[in-house]
Amino acid sequence: MPAASPTILATSGGVRPGARTDVAFAPLVLHAIELAGVTGRAPRLCHIGTAGGDQRWFQAMLNDAGWAAGITVSHLSLFSMPNTADVTGMLLDQDVIWVGGGSVANLLAVWRLHGLDQSLRQAWEAGVVLSGVSAGSICWHIGGTTDSFGPDLRPVTNGLAFLPFSNGVHYDSEEQRRPLFQRLIADGTLPGGYATDDGTGLVYHGTELTETVTEVRGKGTYRVTREGDRAREERIEPRVLPGVD
Repeated sequence: MPAASPTILATSGGVRPGARTDVAFAPLVLHAIELAGVTGRAPRLCHIGTAGGDQRWFQAMLNDAGWAAGITVSHLSLFSMPNTADVTGMLLDQDVIWVGGGSVANLLAVWRLHGLDQSLRQAWEAGVVLSGVSAGSICWHIGGTTDSFGPDLRPVTNGLAFLPFSNGVHYDSEEQRRPLFQRLIADGTLPGGYATDDGTGLVYHGTELTETVTEVRGKGTYRVTREGDRAREERIEPRVLPGVD
């Protein structure tokens, strides 16, 4: 069944080393499944790996992670051509769409070339939960900080803008992220928005942030707003998800 309202879970986490598989779905991915409200059958999750170049080896790892978690995993690939003739139909048939990390700049360009921006909007409005990590978090917002152009971070400002905010990922683990995110909001390059430490996520219903969650104790989420010519940061304590030690 679809989510009760358009729902996005934007994260800096979701996948971790597995016990019997190379990777496993961590509580953030499982929370995306919960948000979809699936009952009575195996949940359907479509992974989109455009930002990483549709790496087949990683797709195989996610297939194993899905098998271990009882989740039916499929993949929408765009390299070297779309792997389905009906992209919109494939996405509408999912419970959750999980977008992997990598180059958000390349992701946005390729998605728009193939009309995936419109297909994803249709899925979101139909109640398919949109989710993802890093590039797969920034993409739903107006923009954020990215290493798509090189090791020195730069702004990206042409996100899909389903959500009218900026988004900061890897806020506690990559030293350039926090100061640049705040500087871009302070000078008006980006609007105010929300940031996630590694292992945390932002839950939006419609375009409203309704909750923040974490799969790692002690990590934080943040609201960053512009006040005059400065940025103001406010910590939002996330709810610890089930299954976290």
